[in-house]
Amino acid sequence: MRLPVRTWLLSLCLLAPPALAQVCVPGQPQLYGELFEDAQAVLPDGKSLVDAIANQPPAAIVAEYEHARTRPGFDLRSFVTERFAFPRAANDAYRSDPGQDVRAHIDALWPVLERKPAPGDARSTLLPLPHRYVVPGGRFNEIYYWDSYFTMLGLEESGRHDLAVDMVRNFAWLIDHYGHIPNGNRTYYLSRSQPPFFAAMVELLAARDGPATRATYLPQLAAEYAFWMEGADKLAPGQAHRRVVKMADGTLLNRYWDDCDTPRAESYRQDVETASQSKRPSPEVYRNLRAAAESGWDFSSRWLDDGKTLATIRTVDIVPPDLNSLLYRLELTLAEAYRAASQPDRARDFERKAEARKTAINRLLWDESKGMYADVSWKDGRSTGHVSGATAYPLYFGIADTARADRVAQRLRQDLLQPHGLAATATRTGQQWDLPNGWAPLQWIAIDGLRQTGQQALADDIARRWIAHNIATYRATGKLVEKYDVTGDAEAGGGEYPLQDGFGWTNGVLRRLLALYPEQTRD
Repeated sequence: MRLPVRTWLLSLCLLAPPALAQVCVPGQPQLYGELFEDAQAVLPDGKSLVDAIANQPPAAIVAEYEHARTRPGFDLRSFVTERFAFPRAANDAYRSDPGQDVRAHIDALWPVLERKPAPGDARSTLLPLPHRYVVPGGRFNEIYYWDSYFTMLGLEESGRHDLAVDMVRNFAWLIDHYGHIPNGNRTYYLSRSQPPFFAAMVELLAARDGPATRATYLPQLAAEYAFWMEGADKLAPGQAHRRVVKMADGTLLNRYWDDCDTPRAESYRQDVETASQSKRPSPEVYRNLRAAAESGWDFSSRWLDDGKTLATIRTVDIVPPDLNSLLYRLELTLAEAYRAASQPDRARDFERKAEARKTAINRLLWDESKGMYADVSWKDGRSTGHVSGATAYPLYFGIADTARADRVAQRLRQDLLQPHGLAATATRTGQQWDLPNGWAPLQWIAIDGLRQTGQQALADDIARRWIAHNIATYRATGKLVEKYDVTGDAEAGGGEYPLQDGFGWTNGVLRRLLALYPEQTRD
């Protein structure tokens, strides 16, 4: 029996070996052509179409569209909604009680956001996973890579270690099947990853289950490292390949990337509009937009050449301190995993790699004039000068010495500290990863990083501001949301979609912080 084109393509994704999973597999824009593009104008969220399930083969829908679109009174929105089953928000049916203790609220939300294993559906873009997992909430009805680490912090506090273990098992499975951890478990996310927190997740489990945990996940840790370092051995100084950069002095560092240079299927209309406003070739713009999506900071002034206009995005030109701090953690975890697996030579090799990266971060990504770890252009070695919460990552992962940690603390206090926590950056652009927005993962990285480096007073100050605002918003609305306006009492905004509630990483970080600051729940 001949499979419909869409079924064949998605089956290819589901069964793809690692090498194939890293190329661009055609999706809805190619399958539905003009219908896909036209539908962007009548749907409130482009992601809803790529997450929808067609009720008949794509070719039949396209043929119907070509015939029906010329009829008088044709209603495109009705045409689309009749031929696709659209997803509901992840927590659409849940109703909270604002009078409930916020910890009890979070604990009650985990089952709402939990998804159980289910057979794959070739009509769907969802990649089936073998174990239970937690989705962020709202429009995000799939697992997300870096979100999950911060969600796991809360699961551990809620006594759901079992679910945290299942999430790590899923990520190990994704590495085994696709050669890397995709942005999320959707076919349209296969061409990129997200900030590599897998090693940090393994460390989180090892803290409870013991050092043998590292050896258990050694094959996947090694494969994760191979994905991020692919091509490193062939680079000359001043060259880059995929996610690896060799600086002018021969030092190896990493950048964000995406293996595709087309509009993101889930944000098709926005990407086409952005490219149309640029003077560069459209594929170059698309690649940089996608690379920013891999960073998780989609979008932010830190990636913009002029610091304000999305069309000037240049993510692939930048070596960021957050990514390289995460890869330092991965190298250390690999060293410990090889030691636990009785492979001392490999352990020493990765200790040397980690030490070399630590030295490089402190030498090349430290902006002495501003007293911060900074994004650096790998082509000329210069700091971009943008102040962002990414500067706290070297504190969190044990890279910064006391003197640098003190200066980072000063920079955070001077430029990012706001009445309700830390802003993502000090720049207003209308993008969601800029002022006035604050995000749970950045609060946690900064708070715990400052605690580790002796900056207890500032850590406590940030934590209390963030917790108080989270709880005040919850009391007023019954919700914990994706991001917050940390400058005042307005609802956070910016970006490509409305504010989402749920919300996995906000719940996780708040649950963890309340264990450290239990007095903050008292009225």
